Parts: sequence; C-alpha cells; structure tokens
Amino acid sequence: MDYIAPFALLLMAVVHLLPLAGVLGAGRLAALYGVDVAGPDLQVLMRHRAVLFGILGAYQAYAVFAPAHRTAAFVAGLASLAAFLALAYSTPGHNAKLARVARIDVVALVVGAVGFAAHLQGA
Repeated sequence: MDYIAPFALLLMAVVHLLPLAGVLGAGRLAALYGVDVAGPDLQVLMRHRAVLFGILGAYQAYAVFAPAHRTAAFVAGLASLAAFLALAYSTPGHNAKLARVARIDVVALVVGAVGFAAHLQGA
C-alpha cells in the first residue's frame, strides 16, 4: 500500500506537466486547448499559466521522492484540479478539447484524493 500516494502524485505531476508545452507559443496552446490565443497579451498570460503548471508538476514529481513534501504537493495539486473543474463545469459552452481536459482532471482528482487519503493514513 506504500505505493498508492507516490503513484497518485506521479499521475498528478504528469497531468500538471503536460500543459508546460504551451510555453512554446500560441500554436501549441491551440493544440492543447482548442482555443485561439490571439494577441500577445493573452499569449503571455497563457504561456505563464503553462510555466506555473510546470512548476506545480515538478514539485509534485519531487514530492514522489521527498515524503516530507507530499502533503503540500497533494493540497496544491488537488486545489488546482478542483478549481479548474469548478470553472469548467460552471461555464457552459466550452469546446471539446477543454471538455477532454476536464475529464482527465476528474480522473486525476479522484486518483489524487485516494492518494492523499493513503498518504494521511500512512503519515
């Protein structure tokens, strides 16, 4: 059972690291999310978002091997996933790629919650 928390963190890390590709520019952001990132202002904001996800994902990956950091990594990751899902499901009319991201995040949220519970029981 000692593998549940690290596995969950690793899955959450991958989910948060994938958007890091968006730092490469508008074309990559469009491929990830199916949105037109027109204008430099929106590109800067979305690319910065990609960097922040990269930082979160890297921290979660680090916490896989540093148990003292797992609580913070789980809390930050679960908050990120829950916030996106709350926004996505409260905003009708988003596109199919964002709906796919939401489905992936639901899985990551459930796995993360199970992993966090396992971590707390083992702590």
